[in-house]
Amino acid sequence: MPPVHKPAPTLELADARRAGFFNIGEAAEESGVTAKMIRHYEALGLLRPARRSEGGYRLYEPADLHVLRFIRRARDLGFTMKDIGRLLGLWQNTRRASGDVRRIALEHIRGLDRKIGELQSMRRTLEHLVQHCHGDNRPDCPILDDLSHIGAGPGRGSEQ
Repeated sequence: MPPVHKPAPTLELADARRAGFFNIGEAAEESGVTAKMIRHYEALGLLRPARRSEGGYRLYEPADLHVLRFIRRARDLGFTMKDIGRLLGLWQNTRRASGDVRRIALEHIRGLDRKIGELQSMRRTLEHLVQHCHGDNRPDCPILDDLSHIGAGPGRGSEQ
């Protein structure tokens, strides 16, 4: 029969604070992650479920704040939630291969390069359209003409 995992005993909030725990607002402030996102990360399994006080308040340990800071930094770098989960797993595995981490980062760089290329293409298209717009009191507008062509492919009219 598999072992039964009992939830950690609840603490009174004052005792929890003396023991070094943070409530969700304090965890949010300390980590730079909103309370809403903390709950979201918990629901996704990126953050272990919080302990609870006797009153039902979420309680976070300093180690949880470290995980939240890790997640926030990874999000700042544009990693997906899936990749963050993979990176967290590698970070928490002391027997990890750095090559696995590197592969995830290189994959992300390739995705960023694709997005940069798409953004540059959009910019060139808009720049071309703006250059051909008189910007006066006449109703003719190549920008609106381009936008009104439903089904036109991306970059239509651009100088790519």
